[in-house]
Amino acid sequence: MIDMNHVEAVIAAGPYEPTWRSLSRIAVPGWFADAKFGIFTHWGLYTVPEFRNEWYSRNMYIQGYPEFDHHVATYGPQKEFGYKDFIPMFTAERFDADEWLDLFAASGARYYFPVAEHHDGFQMYASELSHWNAAEMGPKRDILGELREATLRHDMHFAASNHRAEHWWFMGHGQEFDSDVKEPMQRGDFYWPAHPEPDNQDLFSVPRPDEEYLDDWLLRVCELVDKYRPEMVYFDWWIQHESFKPYIKKFAAYYYNRGVEWGVPVIVCYKDDGMAFGAGLADVERGGFAAPTPFVWQTDTAIARNSWCYTKSLDYKTLPELIITLLDTVSKNGNLLLNVGPRADGAIAEHDRELLLGIGAWLDANGEGIYDTRPWRVNGEGPTQAGSGSFADQTVINWTAEDWRFTAANGNIYAFCLNPADAQTLKLTSFHAYHDGQRAQFHGIITGVEQLGAGPVAWHRADDALEITPAARPGVAPDVPIGFTIRVA
Repeated sequence: MIDMNHVEAVIAAGPYEPTWRSLSRIAVPGWFADAKFGIFTHWGLYTVPEFRNEWYSRNMYIQGYPEFDHHVATYGPQKEFGYKDFIPMFTAERFDADEWLDLFAASGARYYFPVAEHHDGFQMYASELSHWNAAEMGPKRDILGELREATLRHDMHFAASNHRAEHWWFMGHGQEFDSDVKEPMQRGDFYWPAHPEPDNQDLFSVPRPDEEYLDDWLLRVCELVDKYRPEMVYFDWWIQHESFKPYIKKFAAYYYNRGVEWGVPVIVCYKDDGMAFGAGLADVERGGFAAPTPFVWQTDTAIARNSWCYTKSLDYKTLPELIITLLDTVSKNGNLLLNVGPRADGAIAEHDRELLLGIGAWLDANGEGIYDTRPWRVNGEGPTQAGSGSFADQTVINWTAEDWRFTAANGNIYAFCLNPADAQTLKLTSFHAYHDGQRAQFHGIITGVEQLGAGPVAWHRADDALEITPAARPGVAPDVPIGFTIRVA
């Protein structure tokens, strides 16, 4: 069983030390900037009730919350049927790792990021540190192990997400009334430590995690790394708390040294300022940056606006909206990590499948302008702008035929109209002809324009815009983005 002596020994064997100075020497794996698109999944006990979102385990213990009332009405009082009692119901009878990865590969994704442990503390993998895991309870299968093997069989990059940090307080509200969350507790118990919830955005909030909990957190994530060798590890926001700082440095040094030992480039994904800039990969939850960045980054978002796990009340995004998110992100030097939530039995809902296959079909035609590309001189043109910062995806944006995003590769420039809307002629002002001393953003020679997936199309470089006559797209909705290769001399 992994212990702190082992962790310290791996760190001491170096080359990475648990300091920001040392950790900032890490480089993002070379494949990442080319991959552009990955799949995230949230699947666990919290999916069993299929109610509201993945925070069910916390909210079912907060009196007055919809989850609390729903739980009592559906399953009975929390003291008689608590969160732990969902475990026997989580049988995963329809789970097939290869079937999932068939779908994810068909979506065009190049890497896969399952959640290994969420805030609820139930591990989706075999662990020697806690018996509360899917290999020993519920489905009695090493879910993460099966997903890893299927990912590798599909020639995709495997990563893992750990949300354990928040478990310090996640079940704490269950101690406020007569429920099955009660003291005394000891390390290794499912609900342990169930402390009162602090202001979870306060970086110095109390009660702060103690050494026993932090040691347990570190051992869990190091065990995860050793057993499953993910190429990337993602953490949710609470590693920003002051108490985690020495521990996240230790973990990064451990993980990066393991990567050197394996001969595999690895990286930690963090949100906001959970790590020093350059010591990992910056991630923006449900949002992005206003302009292209000199560093590669990632946005994680979901196919639904209101939940990361499957529920019966999902507010789905549309296919064009998801494709535009990919385009806007890639044009700004980012990758899209798109979440889908499988159902409790392990099946993926039909509408979720349709959206993923729709993205895959679009990438089949347009992938040349996505994969292996880099940002162009400007990322786009048009009157409409995407929101920036976290949680910008909560507002639906009405794009027009004047809105474009650009990428570059292979000596070409790729231009994507975000909402062609059946326009007979599409205009790109950044590529207008030189006239009256006025230079466009592109002041070079265009030798041809091809519609991705269709071939050469008619074009004319007028004084005010490059005018393109798009080819017909049978069976494609008019609001689905359309891409062009602009070939230059």
